[in-house]
Amino acid sequence: MPYVNIKVTREGVTPEQKAELIQGVTDLLVQVLGKNPASTVVVIDEVETDNWGIGGEAVTVLRKRGL
Repeated sequence: MPYVNIKVTREGVTPEQKAELIQGVTDLLVQVLGKNPASTVVVIDEVETDNWGIGGEAVTVLRKRGL
């Protein structure tokens, strides 16, 4: 039973995009590893940009600087 956890910043990912990610990851596991899609679990966690740091700075700060 594959379990895939996708983490993204909470910046407007639409339900349609999430559905596409879930289906795409499931299809990839079926194609590459021969996994059963019925037992493949995909979880998407949305993280506030204040709680996600890159290079010692919160993503919120980086976004304000245009990075």
